[in-house]
Amino acid sequence: MQRAFLSFFLLLLVLLGGPTVARATALAASTASYKDTIVVRLPNQATLTLVVRDAAQLRQMKNYQLDSLTSRLASYITQAEKAAQGSSTNQVTLQFYPDKDQPGKNLPEQIRITTRKKEVNTNRVDVVLNKAFGVTVTTDEKGNKSYNTVDVKTKEQRQAHRDSVRMKDLENRSTKSHLIFDLGLNTLVNQKTAAGQSDVDLRTEGSRYVNIGLDWDIRLGGKHSPMSLTVGPEFAFNNYMLNGNQQWVNENGRTSIILNREGRQYQKTKLATSSINLPLMLRLQLHDSHYKPTFTIGAGGFVGYRLKSWTKVKYTSEGTTYKDHEEGSYNMENFQYGLQATIGYRDLEFFGKYNMNPLFKTNAGPDTQVLSFGLRLVGIN
Repeated sequence: MQRAFLSFFLLLLVLLGGPTVARATALAASTASYKDTIVVRLPNQATLTLVVRDAAQLRQMKNYQLDSLTSRLASYITQAEKAAQGSSTNQVTLQFYPDKDQPGKNLPEQIRITTRKKEVNTNRVDVVLNKAFGVTVTTDEKGNKSYNTVDVKTKEQRQAHRDSVRMKDLENRSTKSHLIFDLGLNTLVNQKTAAGQSDVDLRTEGSRYVNIGLDWDIRLGGKHSPMSLTVGPEFAFNNYMLNGNQQWVNENGRTSIILNREGRQYQKTKLATSSINLPLMLRLQLHDSHYKPTFTIGAGGFVGYRLKSWTKVKYTSEGTTYKDHEEGSYNMENFQYGLQATIGYRDLEFFGKYNMNPLFKTNAGPDTQVLSFGLRLVGIN
């Protein structure tokens, strides 16, 4: 080899002694395949590779100005290192075109430099127990230690395991139970007033509906069927609170609403009931790609029985607050039946419940029906 070629190798040897590994490739103008390759393994385990088409390309190396190339490479390497440290990725590749920047000086056509971020000098120790649980102890260059509990499995492996467990649970459980808690409001609909009477005026925020139940979903169809039949006992509490200074009274076998006759100013006056109900609903439950429940919709009916009813008034007299409580049937229907529906996403659902039976017995109270609606706040599978 000629001296120019030897000098070029010595130059690259000096550059490779630092943290950056430079790889020079002679680019052919044509698409002909390369024939000759020279590989030099250096003591610091770096590798220098030169690929040429023939010996004539080697002889052209003497035409390069090695002193100028040395300073250029040092500048290019500095730029590449700065770009790597400021990059969001671990590796950065920069390309330079000296011959285009200064034409006519016989400089290389292209120089490509690939650098990686410098890693912080840390000492890491992993302690693994039973191939399932571990602790990572990391010591930085200042001697500070940090401790992290780690799972040997990757994030993807843990997710796949959870998906597998959910899928098997979904396939194996043909019946699933869940606790429900409904919180909503009552309103009276389809009121038919007799001569000389007015519609019942309820206070919206005080006419609350609360329902607690344990429902069972019985799957209909195959292992992956989204359809189920819902049944289960539910306990409901209905409040019908009046506006103004009116009260519920039971006189002469009829439940009526009258103005207060004793000159008191009522703070609250309500009629309340408790009942046990049995729903029967057709339910559609969809799942995402990880077998978690998502969108759900259900519709069906219910039957029930009134357990208890009472009135309660609250007022203040001479600085003392009184709460009068009186139990009785108040001529309300004992048996109940109607329609209900739910719609929701994951554990949160909205519900609507319509009592098809009248609230009171025929000709024994206001002729009206009840509509309840609100949120199903809790659903634990």
